[in-house]
Amino acid sequence: MAKKKQQMHAKSVFSLLFGKLSIVILLMLVQLAILLVAIILLGDHFVAVYGFLTALSVTIAVWLVSKDENPAYKLAWIIPILIFPIFGGLFYLMFGNKSMPKKLARRITLAEKSAPRVLAQDASCVEELREADPGMATLSDYILRTTGSPLWKNTQSEYLPIGETMWARMLEELPKAKRFIFMEYFILEEGVMWEPIFQILREKAAEGVDVRFMYDDLGSIMTLPANYAAKLRKAGIKCALFNPFQPHLNSMMNYRDHRKITVIDGNVGFCGGINIADEYINDYEKHGHWKDTGVLLRGDGVWGLTAMFLSLWNFTVPTDHDFARYRPTQPQPCDGFVQPFGDSPLDQINVSEETYMQIINRATRYVYITTPYLILDSEMITALQIAARSGVDVRIITPHIPDKWVVHQTTQSFYQPLLNAGVRIYEYTPGFVHAKMYVSDDKVAIVGTANMDYRSFYLHFECGVCFYQSGVVADVRDDIVKTFGKCFEIPRDYIKHVKLWKRIVRAFLRLFSPIM
Repeated sequence: MAKKKQQMHAKSVFSLLFGKLSIVILLMLVQLAILLVAIILLGDHFVAVYGFLTALSVTIAVWLVSKDENPAYKLAWIIPILIFPIFGGLFYLMFGNKSMPKKLARRITLAEKSAPRVLAQDASCVEELREADPGMATLSDYILRTTGSPLWKNTQSEYLPIGETMWARMLEELPKAKRFIFMEYFILEEGVMWEPIFQILREKAAEGVDVRFMYDDLGSIMTLPANYAAKLRKAGIKCALFNPFQPHLNSMMNYRDHRKITVIDGNVGFCGGINIADEYINDYEKHGHWKDTGVLLRGDGVWGLTAMFLSLWNFTVPTDHDFARYRPTQPQPCDGFVQPFGDSPLDQINVSEETYMQIINRATRYVYITTPYLILDSEMITALQIAARSGVDVRIITPHIPDKWVVHQTTQSFYQPLLNAGVRIYEYTPGFVHAKMYVSDDKVAIVGTANMDYRSFYLHFECGVCFYQSGVVADVRDDIVKTFGKCFEIPRDYIKHVKLWKRIVRAFLRLFSPIM
């Protein structure tokens, strides 16, 4: 294990020094240097340049105040803009403006709209849930109306409580493919987890199976060598990089594909927090024991995952116009309802966050949550506080061993306001919790990809599966309850145990948490 860890560390250092990321950073630094030199060379016109840049910063600050955006996000930019008026406005235009170029946004929107056109809702399915639980039917209606993702029956579901289990199921199901295999992941890394999957994909492609793999270029920039897509294509695998990372000083790098989807012949689908890298199956301890989860669907509900994959694939590599040929062909018996859904940063609706908040607001007995990051806006904080003050048993599990020190300190800065309201917070002492799950009142559960942070809620393409009246709800609840036993519960007077310097650092970090 120690040797494996050393090898992975050496590989990371090598990638950092000689990989694509280092080249991109170097080119971006060159651009930044050119910008600074240009400003210096205009020193003879200092008054005019200073006046123009200051006016630009003030104009942007006023414009931000008027924008229909989250107040915390606006404040996190207004403060540095006004403190550093010469560069603040320029940096916001480069990195803070969340507006995607219209041409690119139109392409993605058109690709995403192609999915709902083929996803027709079975009215009897909705009515059956409405008769059983009107509140959950309203939640399902919200997801349908905002994402176009229907509610499904005729779907068999299996909860996968750890990465090793999901990997084993994938290795069982992938060789059975006869028509197509679609895979979409934020992180891909060569290693123990990937190698047998790659071998299966290569063999299936040689058999004539339509094999496609899409990964996020920035998400995998530290884990893959440059032009890794060429290796996949040489093996017969169709490969696409979502939003290739370019060495430009702009905000386009913010938009990432954070989804994790595998679909086999339209009849079997996987979703959850698990990427394809060795820490996700605990082949080595990157941040202690890695707790992550997923779900396996069989039957009609897989159609939702297939359509999500095809929508972003079509944006990246325009290919399909006839989604219908990828429909499921093997309906399955089920014990409840499933609703796979996607979340896009382009529609100005924070579907994942609002779905989470609806679960919190409808809870009468309990809400249990697992998340690797707890970086919340005021709306989510208020929802959690109101639920706890109303007597709902609200509990949240976060990591004890962080993957990013700054983000973990920011996460901990949110503890005390929640603890004061009666929310119970646990840290997973064996290591790192990467699972993103909600479960409430034995009625509803979500297993997906969206963290409780600004990037997932506002900037990333995310996905998840919502379960109603399903055995998966009890499975998720039982697993979280079991995990509580492996956690340290944060005391109600937590802030008293935090050193002064950490309080100061966390207060500063929290101020800028919306732009992390």
